Amino acid sequence: MNIREALKILKDENVKYLRLQFTDIMGINKNVEVPPSQFEKALDGKVMFDGSSIEGFSRIEESDMMLSPDIDTLVIYPWNNNEKRVARLICDIHNPDGTPFDGCPRNILKKVLKQASDMGYVMNAGLEAEFFLFEKDEKGNITINTHDAGGYFDLTPIDRGEEARQEMVDVLSSIGFEVEAAHHEVAPGQHEIDFKYAESLTAADRIATFRFVVRKVASHYNLHATFMPKPIFGINGSGMHTHQSLFKGKKNVFYDQKSEFQLSDVAMGYIAGILRHAKAFTAITNPLINSYKRLVPGFEAPTMISWSEKNRSPLIRVPAKREIGTRIEVRSPDPSANPYLALAVMLASGLEGIANKQYPPDPVNKNLYKMSKREMARLKIGVLPGSLSEALDSMERDPLIRKVLGEHIYTNYLKAKRGEWRDYIQQVHSWEQEHYLAKY
Repeated sequence: MNIREALKILKDENVKYLRLQFTDIMGINKNVEVPPSQFEKALDGKVMFDGSSIEGFSRIEESDMMLSPDIDTLVIYPWNNNEKRVARLICDIHNPDGTPFDGCPRNILKKVLKQASDMGYVMNAGLEAEFFLFEKDEKGNITINTHDAGGYFDLTPIDRGEEARQEMVDVLSSIGFEVEAAHHEVAPGQHEIDFKYAESLTAADRIATFRFVVRKVASHYNLHATFMPKPIFGINGSGMHTHQSLFKGKKNVFYDQKSEFQLSDVAMGYIAGILRHAKAFTAITNPLINSYKRLVPGFEAPTMISWSEKNRSPLIRVPAKREIGTRIEVRSPDPSANPYLALAVMLASGLEGIANKQYPPDPVNKNLYKMSKREMARLKIGVLPGSLSEALDSMERDPLIRKVLGEHIYTNYLKAKRGEWRDYIQQVHSWEQEHYLAKY
């Protein structure tokens, strides 16, 4: 699509506002909204904003940033805001001289995709982002009361949550998503909507859009949708299982009919790279203090750095499907992650494993949650970080992750997350008061 074609669509559809959407370092969607008089300027990449107002973007003395739209991401939302139609474009962030901004997460993913392309590969990804729907009280405040008592794949929690999920699917379908499945998840109030895999930049764009649509539709039902990884103690948290495969043209290069497990040397190298850098990239794929309340044994989230064809307890699962459907599933990421940075660090890890002809250890097909520490040590099975602080320590020790993120994002991300951890450990939590106040 070119600028003229985009302008015609906006005019024919009577669009009154165009949202120029981008994602900050922390994975939060941001936007600048413009009226019809500015559409052509916006499509031409000439709209600027104050980058110093976005955490981790730029210093106040170098604050001007340009929004460079990817015109092929133009979407017109199916709802009206006070009878006014709204469209959106996903943008890259550029410096005033037109060069890509080092702090733009979408640009970081593009760089890694260029590296893959230079090696002859296209990365496809499918991200499964789970979420909770919670009720709001009579004043509109968010509660942690769930709207149902349904369980995994339950047919009939007939409630607002099911109706909301159906509308989410309708909206996503209307803006070009190919939704493959939608269902209730294990925990009360927990849901999942799965859509078809795509080239990884498109997959990341879709997750950013997906999170907005889910929260917008939920609000129509007086519900709050949250992608917080572990909002309630004692039940499953929300993951963002990430399916990954590499293609050359129409050929899936992870598949080799004659090899063990029907997985090629490319697939094995990719798995080895993911396993090698998992501790370090966990700081990106699981970015919140709360993320590590999910990564504990007993709630289906992985804690062990291993791979398997047979079960879902390791970090990496290889689904049974082969030929064009051959892929790996990294099960540790959660939906609070910045999708651009998460895909970038995982892809770079896998590519390094391929380039260095690495080979993973044997798959572990036992239930890792029931395995003794001695047996884990014998099989050389590592453990994912147990806290955000541990994950940041691992990230600082891994030069690959620093190289992928670049100095700007690496430095600002570490600074923000170290500050978040300091704030957390200074707090006195209710659990401590309940257990220690009377006893000591």
